[in-house]
Amino acid sequence: MPDIPSPVSASPEIVDEAADAPFWATTVSFAQRGGRLKERQTRTWEALSPTFVVDPPRGASRASVDPDFVLDVAGLFGRVAPLVVEVGSGQGEALAHAAQAHPERNFLGLEVYRLGVVQTLQRIRALGLTNIRLIEADAVDALATMLPPASVTELWVFFPDPWHKQRHHKRRLVSADFVPLAARVLHPGGTWRLATDWAEYADQMRAVIGASDAFDSDLVAPRFDGRVLTSYERKGLAKNREIADLTCVRTTKGPAEAGPFAPPVPSPA
Repeated sequence: MPDIPSPVSASPEIVDEAADAPFWATTVSFAQRGGRLKERQTRTWEALSPTFVVDPPRGASRASVDPDFVLDVAGLFGRVAPLVVEVGSGQGEALAHAAQAHPERNFLGLEVYRLGVVQTLQRIRALGLTNIRLIEADAVDALATMLPPASVTELWVFFPDPWHKQRHHKRRLVSADFVPLAARVLHPGGTWRLATDWAEYADQMRAVIGASDAFDSDLVAPRFDGRVLTSYERKGLAKNREIADLTCVRTTKGPAEAGPFAPPVPSPA
């Protein structure tokens, strides 16, 4: 196995308390998971969320975003810099590692679970980071309307829920409907990075992305050097699952919308 960076653990209280969630009827790409924050986690939220967490206008649900809301990325970070967006940033392991290694970039984590956001805030504080912002939002809403067109340099989708049962496949995030949303936010030359430990889902990703002229795709890519070995990936490796990485570069074809963006810089390593 290659030399894979390990994430910094910000606190011994960081645990995976969001496993084995129930199936819910609403067709979204994530399961509804709950649970109260511990007292210390609540204090972290109250202290850091005003600085690092964006609370956009909502639609019908807690994770939705009002379609009329467009994020002012430069205003949010106080500068114009290449933007990396991670969908499902979880405990913030990959996001915090990359933000520490690349202070010249802005990093935005989209995470629907409050516990994951708090765990990321703990890492932000432990590492003294200033170039991360977080939003509790459904990725579909975020990519469809909230993020400006052609505003993203890299989009990361690492280990999305595989929804392995056949009847739940419609819940999978990376689908034919999601590909145009990724194309919408990435500027030409921008990179979409994906990883999964579910072979059949990897095949689906390759099929739907490969069918789009919006991307030049390396559908069997080497492991992205900037992707840390997270707790989720360790579980998959312990079950002898093979990790599939995909790398896709945005072409000038596909969605015609365009907007201002920071010029691309070398990928995080």
